[in-house]
Amino acid sequence: MITLKNLFKYYDNKFQRTYVSKDINLTINEGEFVTVMGPSGAGKSTLLNIIGMLDEPNEGEYYFLDQPAHELKEKKKTEFHRNYVGFIFQAFHLIDEMTVAENIETPLIYKGVKSKERQSMVADMLDRFNMVAKKDLFPAQLSGGQQQLVGIARAIVGKPKLLLADEPTGNLHSEQGKEIMKLLQKLNEEGITIIQVTHNEDFAAYGKRIVRIADGRIESDEIVSSLAQPQLS
Repeated sequence: MITLKNLFKYYDNKFQRTYVSKDINLTINEGEFVTVMGPSGAGKSTLLNIIGMLDEPNEGEYYFLDQPAHELKEKKKTEFHRNYVGFIFQAFHLIDEMTVAENIETPLIYKGVKSKERQSMVADMLDRFNMVAKKDLFPAQLSGGQQQLVGIARAIVGKPKLLLADEPTGNLHSEQGKEIMKLLQKLNEEGITIIQVTHNEDFAAYGKRIVRIADGRIESDEIVSSLAQPQLS
């Protein structure tokens, strides 16, 4: 599904070149749940943004669903991003002036889904996440955990093939964090490919594979043993 070959990302100023990603080689198959870990500034979020086609590498090749993403025109990239990729953020990134239902609906409007179908898809999400009673509330009226549920509902309402989660539990307390991780695990069981960035070793183990990055390079790439992986109850 995803193949990165000799990927470099850097920024130039007058006197020097600063590397964010160095010679990244990575393959992720459809249906995997991969955790990316590493210290702050290691290049984790940059890697996620490149995979999500929000950013592009300076050098190297990126193939997404067998398409050379590094060669795609901006319009085609936007189309891929809208149709195949869902994003979950640490800071939720909900639109304050919109209700829960309107926030979830937003990506469907961008995709050009007709109004009646949008309403049905949003209703399904509200039902799935037990938020029917909160559909007319605004983000400020929700707890952090509830806001992140809305963020996840918005990310998956368009049925993406790939879900990118950048520190999805970073602003939540541990119990809320566990609930979100169990939800991601369930979505993965349903067939969505997931790549998450986290600092939390316990939450990393919900994935099936851990890729560790330091100074822009991949240091290790290991399968999580089924004994270490929290089981869905």
